[in-house]
Amino acid sequence: MFVPVLLFLISLAGMAFAVLIHGLVPSDLMLMSSLCFVAAAALVLWAALFPKKSYIVVDGSNVMHWRGGNPSITTVRQVVQQLIAQGYAPMIWFDANVGYKIGDRYLGPVPLARALGVPVRQVFVVSKGTPADPLLLAAAEELQARVVSNDQFRDWAEDYPMIKGKGFLILGSMRNGKVALNLE
Repeated sequence: MFVPVLLFLISLAGMAFAVLIHGLVPSDLMLMSSLCFVAAAALVLWAALFPKKSYIVVDGSNVMHWRGGNPSITTVRQVVQQLIAQGYAPMIWFDANVGYKIGDRYLGPVPLARALGVPVRQVFVVSKGTPADPLLLAAAEELQARVVSNDQFRDWAEDYPMIKGKGFLILGSMRNGKVALNLE
């Protein structure tokens, strides 16, 4: 938002300078600064209407066990809802066996997204035999996002040094049926 506002102010100053030099008589400087003013105003409006999303990666296969160790999609949904309410765009990752842990069959991104109340583009289920951890960590690195999980990812710390960074991992639990996240 800083750059669009700065461009807006510079173009406004250019228009004022053109008026001081030439008055209200049309000039190249007035035309150029007016065009820049309109473009900068459009950028400011765009930035205000469509702010950059704060992504956060959720280790769904870990979070679903927060309610007394029993896997539950409801637990993941509550965490996701809390994150959305706090302005985050959650990207939720699951191991391939998630459907068998919470039900009796394989579940892909579409039914899981429906159960979580998020767009399908925010839900990822890794292929059978593939660990989700390195993929969700790679996504977090690419998005410059933090990770919600109680997993310490020790096996992946060498490949993803950001794991050791302060505040990278967001620990949580369920207390009296409510989500408790350490977002600080």
